[in-house]
Amino acid sequence: MKALVLKEYNNFSYEDVPVPEIQPDEVLVRVKACSICGSDVHGMDGSTGRRIPPIIMGHEAAGVIEKTGSNVRDFSVGDRVTFDSTIFCGKCDYCRQGRINLCDNRKVLGVSCDEYRQHGAFAEYVAVPRHILYRLPEEVSFERAAMVEPLSIALHAVNNTPISINDTVVVVGAGMIGLLVIQMLKLAGCGKIIAVDLDQDKLEMAKKFGAYAGLQPGRDVISEIMKITDNRGADIAFEVVGIIPTFETAVSSLKKGGWLTLVGNLSPEVKLPLQKVVTREITLRGSCASSGEYGDCLDLIADGKVDIDSFISAVAPLSEGASWFERLYAGEKGLMKVILKP
Repeated sequence: MKALVLKEYNNFSYEDVPVPEIQPDEVLVRVKACSICGSDVHGMDGSTGRRIPPIIMGHEAAGVIEKTGSNVRDFSVGDRVTFDSTIFCGKCDYCRQGRINLCDNRKVLGVSCDEYRQHGAFAEYVAVPRHILYRLPEEVSFERAAMVEPLSIALHAVNNTPISINDTVVVVGAGMIGLLVIQMLKLAGCGKIIAVDLDQDKLEMAKKFGAYAGLQPGRDVISEIMKITDNRGADIAFEVVGIIPTFETAVSSLKKGGWLTLVGNLSPEVKLPLQKVVTREITLRGSCASSGEYGDCLDLIADGKVDIDSFISAVAPLSEGASWFERLYAGEKGLMKVILKP
């Protein structure tokens, strides 16, 4: 089969590789669409330590079952499916609690690190365990299904947050996840949603999706938030970047007793304004990946309750994947989500 292989850092090869052999509890999926995730782009240069070459990346995908393992009874050849990016064991304490994103034996498709190597879906075929599969509703195309993973991250973050009707919320970072968070917040019944980002185009998208205001960070951004909130501060904030300045903005935007959900983690560490958090009784909560929200996300897409199409910048052959990675890595303006088709 053909696959897009990261042979060495910043160097892809479109080449022939063996078709994966499936285990009794796995299925072989013929990939129909696989989108390029920001984590793939960040990982291709080695900076994250999570894409050690050689590796077939790709974890946001959908396709058709080509072959089933001997123990698979409830899926058949020809079924249209997508699959979780997380391979969880189903046996550890966290899995038994339903917190599969915290699985002690968690692996991620398309990731290679010191602990494991798990080839992904930038290929004609990928082998995945049956227990991470989801059937596609008829209304959901393969391309839209390849967008479920980022939507599930946004939905998980919102589900992790104690939202009340008409809450005022600040979302710091209007990249794809931040914009999906905004859509989920509107569905949850939030009142004024304030987006903060450097990119004016992204702020315009935020307003399209229901944000009350779009603010560029700077000396006056907190004062603007205070004006909008009658000098109280926001009830809730989402930090969807993960660097010191955006973290500080998110904390400073909150009212006393406010809640901050942390989603972004570009930097492994940030400086904590401890006194501000303690004296104002701010609650911090991390939100990692997703934990079983795929089914709900597929329903949201099928019912037309979430706009996925606005994020798709291009659909291209897998053979052209290397050039699209280069364009995304260079930060080409206006380029958001690229979907590759084997």
